Amino acid sequence: MAKKKRSNGKNKQSLIKKISSILIQIFLWFLFVSVLWVLAYRFINPPITLLMVLRNIERKAEGKPIKLEKDWVTFEAISDHMKRAAVSAEDQLFLKHVGFDVKAIEKAFATNKNGRKLKGGSTISQQTAKNVFLWPGRSWVRKGFEAYFTLLIEMLWSKERILEVYLNVIEMGDGIYGAEAAAQAYFGRSCTRLTRAQAALIAACFPNPRKWTPNKPTPYIKHRQYLIIRNMKRLGPLDF
Repeated sequence: MAKKKRSNGKNKQSLIKKISSILIQIFLWFLFVSVLWVLAYRFINPPITLLMVLRNIERKAEGKPIKLEKDWVTFEAISDHMKRAAVSAEDQLFLKHVGFDVKAIEKAFATNKNGRKLKGGSTISQQTAKNVFLWPGRSWVRKGFEAYFTLLIEMLWSKERILEVYLNVIEMGDGIYGAEAAAQAYFGRSCTRLTRAQAALIAACFPNPRKWTPNKPTPYIKHRQYLIIRNMKRLGPLDF
């Protein structure tokens, strides 16, 4: 009887060791693949994102045709107005932080705790990590992965690369992704030639680009545009 108990104990320990070994291998492979993936996108432009795929699945389910308007432009080709509008609207400490704005996160938690509508505390780096490497959602698991990939891109990419990727992949309308596609769709011009007011209007719609559009700005969006332009003046040139 004692021998049987010892045998069962050994089998249980052996099973735990095997499971632990498998989990460690999975973890190490995940680290290797994720670092390689992020490092590759430092030089290679992301061809598509999971959000783009999911949006088109939604469109097909609604009986609509696939729509994917995007046109990659280099960092240098993006209007300085568009760059400063994005930073002014979404992350004014972009050049100073290492991926996270602690004060903005604390404010978002406080707002949510008080029962009001949750305000986003995500930086441009976090949004880039989410848009390029992850799926939409608000779960703690996704937030954990978001934090991990945010740290990776902050370590392996330059700030210029982060902003370039951000302004080329984010959703800017129904089936419209990136500054170039948005500039062409809303103003019939390249994002290189966007004026300050046009760039600010596009950025004003960032929080919900499928609800708000630069084509028909609501009073709220016009007010956001005004605030963004004011922040752009205060922000001045971006010193990368």
